[in-house]
Amino acid sequence: MDLDKALSRAAALCSRSEQCESDIRAKLLRWEVGADEADTIIARLKDEHFLNEQRYARAFVHDKFLYNGWGPIKLTAMLRQKQVGSEAITAALDQFSRQDYRNSLHRLLEVKLRSVSSREPRLARAALLRFAASRGFDTDMSYNCVKELLSDHGDLD
Repeated sequence: MDLDKALSRAAALCSRSEQCESDIRAKLLRWEVGADEADTIIARLKDEHFLNEQRYARAFVHDKFLYNGWGPIKLTAMLRQKQVGSEAITAALDQFSRQDYRNSLHRLLEVKLRSVSSREPRLARAALLRFAASRGFDTDMSYNCVKELLSDHGDLD
């Protein structure tokens, strides 16, 4: 694919949704654009504000937190996997407070508790803690939310 066509396609892709540099680079390589040309295209996309790491990180965190229920640990790991810088990750995570993350975890655990098959407190607690860890919430927050939730449901505690 020639440089102009690749630039045009990449810009159109960035116009439709926020993209990160690593995803665009991978697409350019799939389109058989050389590494030097890919660097040129990415630099131009950045100059013309089609690519912006901070904007991408904020959108990613916003969507994955609100719609997928991901916690800060999982969000950080996924953004690092996409080679987003630490400053952009921190700024994106800071758009939500610790209380926002806690409230989200509490809601997720309430729903999960309904589907926990074991009525035995120890097994229910373990299942809920595993679930919270899989969603990317830290151990302290998870333990406190599970403890609070199980004490609210006296038949399980």
